[in-house]
Amino acid sequence: MKNITEVLKERILVLDGAMGTMLQAYKFTEEDFRGEQFKDWKLSVKGNNDMLSITQPEAIKEVHRKYFAAGADIVETNTFSSTTIAMADYEMEDYVYQLNYESAKIAKEVADEFTKENPNKPRFVAGSIGPTNKTGSMSPDVNDPGYRAISFDELRIAYKQQAEALLDGGSDILLVETVFDTLNAKAALFAIEEVKEERNIEVPVMLSGTITDASGRTLSGQTAEAFLISVSHVPLLTVGLNCALGASALVPHLEAISGNTGYGVSAHPNAGLPNAFGEYDETPEEMAAQIKEYLDKSLVNIVGGCCGTTPAHIKAIADEAAKYKPRVIAS
Repeated sequence: MKNITEVLKERILVLDGAMGTMLQAYKFTEEDFRGEQFKDWKLSVKGNNDMLSITQPEAIKEVHRKYFAAGADIVETNTFSSTTIAMADYEMEDYVYQLNYESAKIAKEVADEFTKENPNKPRFVAGSIGPTNKTGSMSPDVNDPGYRAISFDELRIAYKQQAEALLDGGSDILLVETVFDTLNAKAALFAIEEVKEERNIEVPVMLSGTITDASGRTLSGQTAEAFLISVSHVPLLTVGLNCALGASALVPHLEAISGNTGYGVSAHPNAGLPNAFGEYDETPEEMAAQIKEYLDKSLVNIVGGCCGTTPAHIKAIADEAAKYKPRVIAS
């Protein structure tokens, strides 16, 4: 099987869409979330989507299958919040290895099924590493600007544990995504480099920041270009943007990244902005029409969807992407 670096030079790859959007349709109850292993858990766990990889693995597999069937080349593991830091909300820190390992294993099984069916279109698994619910470079207390809720080292240790389990479970790529604080991202990248060195392996790494508002900056205050510069010392497969904004709003920020890096560029935007009920109204056709601008301008190597996107959105994007040559990556 070709590795992802080779495939990336041949065509634009398609990443999957939202996991949470798909899981909502199952209307899982508290008991469904708990399953057998956590049936007597001391806290409410409804809404802890990552644990469904343990308690409802068939549902997670089904979501992955739907995205691959829609044309995705890469699916993300169901591990956006699977760090000890984020799982502290449910007092489930001790299960972080299992969460990541099982999520990667499930995704890899489905990826292998599809690759076997069509070896000319190999499918890959990206181990999803979310930003955590703490920020390393800003104070959560307006009265104490010097205070930090977490240290770089605490972040590094948590990310390292997650990365190891994702790789053990079979992830082909590690995706550090939805970066709102570059210091958190640097801790994740540092941890991944440690794992690579200790295991004497190479791992393709995708990094995706998030522009949080119309000012065109991340939550920690960086423009897309500044974000790129501050992470360019690390070897990356791709650097890009996801979440927060709809596809068209990302164009100027993707231009800033694409024009200034020799790495691949990725984008997986939301299906527009949420409505008053927190739902996403943008249709697959509307979203694909906006993504077409990325392709016309040769801005991306990997494209997919974030919040509000479904297999129908990914199919529309994949159909559009298939018509274009990939953005040239410096060798």
